[in-house]
Amino acid sequence: MSLIQQLPSGPLDIIGDIHGEYEALCNLMHHLGYDADGKHLDERNLVFVGDFCDRGPDSPAVLALLERLVKAGRAVAVLGNHEMNLLRGSAKDGAGWFFEERAVRDEPKYAPFKRLDTAKKADTLNFLASLPVALEREDLRVVHAAWIAEHIEGIRHLALGSVMENDRRLDADTRQLAQEFSAQMQAELAAHSPGLENPDHLPPFMHAHAAYDVLMQMHNPLRVLTSGVESKWHEPFYSGGKWRFVGREQWWNAYTEQLPVVVGHYWRRFNAFDRVHVGKGGEDLFENTSPLAWHGVAGNVFCVDFSVGGRWSARKNKDFPESDCKLAALQWPERSLCFDDGQVMQTVSFKLATPGP
Repeated sequence: MSLIQQLPSGPLDIIGDIHGEYEALCNLMHHLGYDADGKHLDERNLVFVGDFCDRGPDSPAVLALLERLVKAGRAVAVLGNHEMNLLRGSAKDGAGWFFEERAVRDEPKYAPFKRLDTAKKADTLNFLASLPVALEREDLRVVHAAWIAEHIEGIRHLALGSVMENDRRLDADTRQLAQEFSAQMQAELAAHSPGLENPDHLPPFMHAHAAYDVLMQMHNPLRVLTSGVESKWHEPFYSGGKWRFVGREQWWNAYTEQLPVVVGHYWRRFNAFDRVHVGKGGEDLFENTSPLAWHGVAGNVFCVDFSVGGRWSARKNKDFPESDCKLAALQWPERSLCFDDGQVMQTVSFKLATPGP
């Protein structure tokens, strides 16, 4: 069995990034017509696009529910970049619910948040390691961040359950290539003593860090598919708890295949808000795109992440309504959106764009 698995047949409800917002997930499932066991009277199926955890108040409950649904055959799911970070043992911003070394640092920003019992960590990692990277069927594709044909085919032969073994192998190969940047990166950090996690100290542009990050990202198909296409940026920006020198690209503007693709990862929204409030710097890839619109050169890509991962900030800021940060599901084949407050809206512009030559 491959890291690219089959989507279930029949109608689907494709749920965007959850980021530990367990209450929002339960509300959304209720509005979609699912019971607590994931059963639906119309025999619809749940699909999760990844980023189940981090930042929100109850990542353990989200993962427990997801595992129960998947093992019961009521849902399918793909890995997001936040799950890949857990599997890699990479204690990123917002993951204090899992990593001891991150908990104290995350308290001022994200608390209160429930922590995972130490005894359950191994089982949680084993479950995540069992998930595929992408899902497909004759009319639809689902991946967390980017459907890039060469990278999909590059991992299609890899066995389900082998994601970390192969990620380590691919990263080791890439690090061999990236050794040339090591000395210059150390020099760049030595020249900027505040480090890269302090938002109040803008670093100079670190060219070696940028070159290293682009290589590490783009040479590993598992990173591309779960965290997107990235390139060297024109200036430093603060995002996800650290200063960055590479930015995300609108890969969908080069996607000319006919099969629609549903992704998460990219934080679209209905009402404008200061992205700094939620730790998002860099370019807003949806600044000029309607929140209801399919996008891309062929008009057949849809991001179903509506920024629920920012609710931690809204709960602390009276001028930032929680309702601006939504959990959504794209209903297929209806192409409608259902939100965790029960609102249903129709998407627009499906396949209206014209593919390039």
